[in-house]
Amino acid sequence: MAYQATVNWIDGKHFEGSAMGHTIQIDAPAPIGTDQGMNPMALLLVALGGCTGMDVINILTKERKAVSSLSVEVSSERAPEIPTVYTEIQLTFKIKGHQLTREVVERAVALSEEKYCSVGIMLSKTAKMKTIIEIEED
Repeated sequence: MAYQATVNWIDGKHFEGSAMGHTIQIDAPAPIGTDQGMNPMALLLVALGGCTGMDVINILTKERKAVSSLSVEVSSERAPEIPTVYTEIQLTFKIKGHQLTREVVERAVALSEEKYCSVGIMLSKTAKMKTIIEIEED
């Protein structure tokens, strides 16, 4: 499936991106920009968290697992020299549900990391990926 996006310049470093009928504000933090949106590198981390989160929920739902909440915290390190690509990314999955076993959750996360999450698979080409899973019983 191909996607199309449009990014329009507002002023300064402020842009508005749109795709699939949705818009998002993109900007640089002050003093470079006016901090009216996320910067592009932060958007990549949000995209990664959203991509893998959707996969994990989809896999666990198909397996009829009772998940009440999931958050994916994404932290990173960047190269010191330009281009300042991500060199390390850590994903912390905080999942809450009823009778979720570590084995089932680890399998769902592994499937996302190795097969389904295009964003993560793409980012893993330049960054070392680390995963932490925290499970809480409902």
